[in-house]
Amino acid sequence: MSLQSLFQGALDRGAVKGTVDDYARQFDEAGAQSRKGHAADLARDYYQLVTDFYEFGWGESFHFAPRALGESVQDSLLRYEYHLAERLGLQAGTRTLDVGCGVGGPMRHIAKKTQASVTGITIAPYQVSRGRKRTEKDGLSHLCSFVEGDFNTMPFEEGTFDAAYTIEACCHAADRRGPFKEVFRTLKKGGLFAGYDWCMTEKYVAGDPDHERIKLGIEKGNGIASMVRATDIDSALRESGFEVLDAKDWAASAHPDFPWYSPLDAGWSLNGFRNSRAGAFLTHQFVKGLERFHLSPRGTVTTHDVLRLAQRALCEGGRSGIFTPSSFWLAVKH
Repeated sequence: MSLQSLFQGALDRGAVKGTVDDYARQFDEAGAQSRKGHAADLARDYYQLVTDFYEFGWGESFHFAPRALGESVQDSLLRYEYHLAERLGLQAGTRTLDVGCGVGGPMRHIAKKTQASVTGITIAPYQVSRGRKRTEKDGLSHLCSFVEGDFNTMPFEEGTFDAAYTIEACCHAADRRGPFKEVFRTLKKGGLFAGYDWCMTEKYVAGDPDHERIKLGIEKGNGIASMVRATDIDSALRESGFEVLDAKDWAASAHPDFPWYSPLDAGWSLNGFRNSRAGAFLTHQFVKGLERFHLSPRGTVTTHDVLRLAQRALCEGGRSGIFTPSSFWLAVKH
């Protein structure tokens, strides 16, 4: 996605104007419990606002991945996605659910590699529109489909899917037992569920001023009601009926010189420049000029401010070790 198409998409959608300031104000005014009560609305509003920026910065896969030595950012993202497909045993004919699919980058990559049938659900109407256009363009509409809906109340019959996965999406739930129970309901017996998710690590100390500031920055910058620990994810899976077969922090598998947050932290990164600090700064200056001369909607700068907050907080969370985006699990429905 080019800068021109980024802002044209915002203009056509009309989602930025008059909403980003409301999002920021409501987030600041609401306590954590209040935000949990409106988690679905928070996620929907957030992705209506930032999807174009995400596509501009990250492409079609809205997630992080640990990198190996000499591995490009894009190759690491694909390896991350293919790992889920491998653990789930996806193949031609497998009916698969993508929980919180965004614009569908991972589902297209997985479907193309495995020939599995993948249905994605996202709460953001704009992402459904973008995803369908990309999927049709890639010639994968026969394998990939999109459904607009809340993953806490999914419109699928019991036992519809053979397997399910989620990539850094269920952190937007007020309580992960909501989407996890729905996945359990819609899976066939023996079906596997795998995922990566955002959480605070055991190094996070509740009440520590710096830790709380970083945590809140991650939440506000990414449209998340409230972050939890990895142990809470494990408990939610078990309480939803799953047996957890494997669980670990995949971020630890990265090469020491290339932590998961390195594309965001680099001052100048040829491998993901748009996400780097230098790239974000230059994009922000360009955004300011466009809005000043009324070439982009009012609120575009504020939207980018929210994303820059996310960038700073995620890097701090990664460097301090109190946050990971790669808490992995594999679970089964008996």
